[in-house]
Formats: sequence, structure tokens, C-alpha cells
Amino acid sequence: MKRILSGMRPTGKLHLGHLVGALNNWVKLQDEYQCFYMIADWHALMSEYEDPKLMKESCYEMVRDFVASGLDPGRSVIFVQSHVPEHLELAMIFSDITPLAWVERVPTYKEQLREIKGRDLTTYGFLGYPILQAADIAVYKADAVPVGVDQVPHLELTREIIRRFNGLYKRDIFPEPAAILTKTPKLLGLDNRKMSKSYANFIALSDTPEVIKKKVNVMITDAERIRLQDKGHPAVCNVFSYFSTFTKPDNVSKVKDWCEGALRGCTECKKGLAEILIENLDPIRTRRDKMPDSEVEGIIAEGAKRARKAAGETMAEVKKLINLMP
Repeated sequence: MKRILSGMRPTGKLHLGHLVGALNNWVKLQDEYQCFYMIADWHALMSEYEDPKLMKESCYEMVRDFVASGLDPGRSVIFVQSHVPEHLELAMIFSDITPLAWVERVPTYKEQLREIKGRDLTTYGFLGYPILQAADIAVYKADAVPVGVDQVPHLELTREIIRRFNGLYKRDIFPEPAAILTKTPKLLGLDNRKMSKSYANFIALSDTPEVIKKKVNVMITDAERIRLQDKGHPAVCNVFSYFSTFTKPDNVSKVKDWCEGALRGCTECKKGLAEILIENLDPIRTRRDKMPDSEVEGIIAEGAKRARKAAGETMAEVKKLINLMP
């Protein structure tokens, strides 16, 4: 089977955006690929280095969310990035051959410098994170990477670095990974802004029914629907977009008719949405609650063992090629 590599940074709780934007797709990919799913703590440290106290806890919670969402530790390699030192070894080698201009032109680098406030990201590590990302992918000789559209420039940089390495040393050690782009619903946060941990405008996979009800109750709806008898506009209502994502098409049609015909109010719609989200998240929350720390630790240990085996084989080949001592 061909291989894929993907990962998430342990910087806080996983939420509905992660579920529909990545995890559901990752679960499906287990049937088609040999999957390596990474908890990217080195990448998290690049932005959280001033206050890393929650890193270990976040790694544990991410493993719970991964498995509870349907990732199978028996079929997929679930591992913590820093437990596999070969990532940093290959990143150092890639740093030596990557022109500075290639890194500086990555669009998300400049965007995050503008958007992330209250943290000093003008560091060597943050500038070079796309190189570490390339090493993450290449050290497993991944054939493909599931990414969102905003991550395509990063993957193209990975492909350029791999081409340069293969060309310099006259051997195609690394495949050029293809992007796996899938259509995923784009969910806004509860306040109609981009769903973000820093905005705290999300519903977490671990939220209880009571918390879900409270969060849904404060969601922003159609601003033009002021009175109950006013006809609504589902196309611009964030609550309706959640219905469209988490319930069946026939139910979506009913909600659309209720809204456009002013047959039900926004408060009633929110109550219905809360119940649907609770129903969707109940299996995940139940599985999470049944996972003791010992099970999480076992998954992490086994994942590190399997990841290091694959990464070690790659690095042995790389070191031999460039005449580094084994």
C-alpha cells in the first residue's frame, strides 16, 4: 500500500472543524493507504514556546480524539513527532540544501506573522517550520498528503526540496508527494468568524451535552430576521450551515422550509441543532471517556516504535548516500 502522512499540532482541544475538515477523511483513508498520523508537538512548540505547560496534556487528549473519531491504532501509526528524532535529522539536511528565498515566499508564514498577536514568531524555528514539515513527510517516503487548499504551497515546497535533494545526489530516494484534496464543509465559528482555538468560538469533540447546548444557544443567526414572523435567509445563517453539515438532506430541506416560511424561530432551530450535534458527538465522547491513560500511553509507545522503524530505514539510506557516519 502507498503511504500518507498527516498531523495536527497539540495546541488545544480538537473541535468540529477538525472532525469534518480532516479526521473523517483520515478515517476513510485507512482503507486505501498505510497511514502515519502525527501529533506535531515540535510544530506546536514553535508558537507555544513561551508557555508550553499544556503540551503533554494536549498530546494525550489528541490521541483520545484521534482514536475516538475512528482512527485505528492497529491499522494506522499514531505517534508523537518528538518521539522520532529522525524528523530533526532530515530537517537539518534539508535546511542545508534549501534556499532561504524558498522559505520566505511561503504565503502562510507572512499571514501568521500578521494574524497571530501576543506572541513573538520572528524566530529561526518559525521561519523554518516548512522545512521540518517537508522532513516529516519525506522521512516516511509518503506518496501523498491529505491537505486543505491553504496548505498546498507548503506541499509544493516539500516537492521542490525533494527534487533538489534527489537531483543533487543523483538518486530518487524520496517520492514527490501528491496532494489529496477532498471537498470538506467549511464551518465558521460560533461567532461567524473563522473557527479558531485562539477565538474560543468552537464546539470541542469532548464537550458535554450541557456545554454544547450553551454554545449553540449563543450562535449568531440571520441578522435580518428580527421578529418571528420575518422570513429567514438560510444561505447566510451559520446555524443552517451546521444543519447542512451534520444532518440528513431531508432534514436539511425541512429546516430550510421552516426558516424561509417563518414557520419556526431561531431559538427552536438552535435547540434542534444542539440535539443533532449531541447525537453526532455522543459516540466520540463515550469512546474518549472509556480510554484510560494506560491505553493512551500504549498507543503512543507502539506508534513511536513503528514510526522510528520506518524513519530509521530512510535515514540509514540518506546517511549512506551523503557519506554521514552511521
